[in-house]
Amino acid sequence: MDGHRVPGWVWRQHLAVRAALEDAGFGTKARNQNQPRGSRQWPGPLGDQPFPELLPKNLSQEELVDAMRAAVVDQKGPLVTLNKPQGLPVTGKPGELTLLSVLPELSQSLGLGERELQVVQASGKETSGLVLLSSCPQTTSRLQKFFIHARRAQRLTATYCAITNGIPATSEGKIQTALKVEHIDGVNLSVPVKAPSRKDILEGVKKTLSHFRVLATGSGCTLVQLQPLTVFSSQLQVHMVLQLCPVLGDHTYSACMGTVLGQQFLLPSESTKRKTQVLDEALLRHLHLTPSQAAQLPVHLHLHWLLLPGTRARDPPIELLAPLPPYFSRTLWCLGLRLQ
Repeated sequence: MDGHRVPGWVWRQHLAVRAALEDAGFGTKARNQNQPRGSRQWPGPLGDQPFPELLPKNLSQEELVDAMRAAVVDQKGPLVTLNKPQGLPVTGKPGELTLLSVLPELSQSLGLGERELQVVQASGKETSGLVLLSSCPQTTSRLQKFFIHARRAQRLTATYCAITNGIPATSEGKIQTALKVEHIDGVNLSVPVKAPSRKDILEGVKKTLSHFRVLATGSGCTLVQLQPLTVFSSQLQVHMVLQLCPVLGDHTYSACMGTVLGQQFLLPSESTKRKTQVLDEALLRHLHLTPSQAAQLPVHLHLHWLLLPGTRARDPPIELLAPLPPYFSRTLWCLGLRLQ
């Protein structure tokens, strides 16, 4: 991986992702079968609510607690692992409905009593996937320090799956760029910074790094494995835009791209405004979506895998996995993505 030696557990984890996708019906072998099995026979056109599995906007606090309880994929000792739905913020302003705001009720619902859950590691609002919670302050502190030290040493601890609109020029590699948060058109956006100075770094500009690996291509789209080695707001979405392959359903950063005579190019960040991601007619047909339905397309970026240290020094690492959301699996099927 561009001069980085890939540890054995990273390669095993990569193979596990491929095996899981093949088992779910997205490998070449499964796609070559004459008839897909029951649940893999996805419907064609969708209705007025094309993605019913997404959380409704008018959700009550009690309903969100029930949804988070249903999202629990593992509970061992003080650790609780959730498969967070896309669109749910972890934190927010006072009074907003967030994951953090319902942790006291969720703790009670899971029978933890006075041991209130705390967030150890979580995917962002627009990302689905793993959230790691802990009801033990000492365990929370130990794991948070582990992730901080891993980032400083640029050790891989997380793997995302994404579907992009476009195919990267190379099958794998690394993406490096400096990013800063800028207030544009009433929204805080992460924007690239060319050749940052020492003053820029002191003022909040951060150098970011991600690895990517193409797992499958089809219908002009890509199933890609993303492994961030740094943490910055919307890092992976910006990195894929820089590859001219925005994440499918990214209605924010895809606006930073333009097309002339079929050729895509980057637009200046300060001149772009958030808008519905533009998908060509062929892709809409593959996805069985109308333009109005495509405007509701969720971000196809999923925190699939996390690595934790063993409980004791000599224990092997712990691997956490979160299944893909139904809309993500349906998109894979519609696009005919096949593992290479």
